[in-house]
Amino acid sequence: MEETISLRDLFQLLRKRLWLIALITIIAATFSAVISFFVLTPVYQTNTQILVNQAKSEQQLYNAGAMQTNVQLISTYNDIIKSPAILDKVISKLNLDSSATSLSGQIQVTSSENSQVAQITVQDTDPKRATEIANTTASVFQKEVPKIMNIDNVSILSKADFAASQSPVKPQPILNIIIGLVVGLIAGLGLSFLLEYLDNTIKTEQDIESTLSLPIMGVITNIKDVPKATNAQRPDMTARVPQRGETFGS
Repeated sequence: MEETISLRDLFQLLRKRLWLIALITIIAATFSAVISFFVLTPVYQTNTQILVNQAKSEQQLYNAGAMQTNVQLISTYNDIIKSPAILDKVISKLNLDSSATSLSGQIQVTSSENSQVAQITVQDTDPKRATEIANTTASVFQKEVPKIMNIDNVSILSKADFAASQSPVKPQPILNIIIGLVVGLIAGLGLSFLLEYLDNTIKTEQDIESTLSLPIMGVITNIKDVPKATNAQRPDMTARVPQRGETFGS
């Protein structure tokens, strides 16, 4: 027979397992807080901007075709910036204990659609080192791109600022704690329903009625054991039997 659960049964289940749900939720949130504050290493982020724009003379008029060419070149420049040809020189200049592949994972190059400005974003566990990597990468790329592409159309628009990168971007403790609360709540609810589903014991008369589909005819109450009488409470069974002619009062 198909089993259904009413809203009342659901509330009773949640009320019965409330301690378990709360315990698991608190444990998950505490675990997230400990990991965020004491285990994960803070990561800092900084960025610098470069402008892709061919230098023009005063007599040269605005050329929409040249601008479109510069925009299309940004996609190529994004790959060049993260290539060993640039990053190996950055590592050498800053004396970094890293490979070009590893450093490439710390660098992200983005640009808006139809924009001649590209942004070099660097993440590192040291804010000062992140700033140095961003600025050095931009300067090395500006210097090397004429040799690679035979075109000099890159200029540094803004440098990375060390003062602006003092706050870590990862981890985010508040967000992690909220995620821990949600995960703990879901896990607590899931475990509560699982325990209820696996519990096939009969505890109340309603369980008998729902399991056997039979009406309840009567209920036997729980009778507590009568405490044994002490010697002081026991009747005196050793009273003397009265002799002939005697009465109990004499």
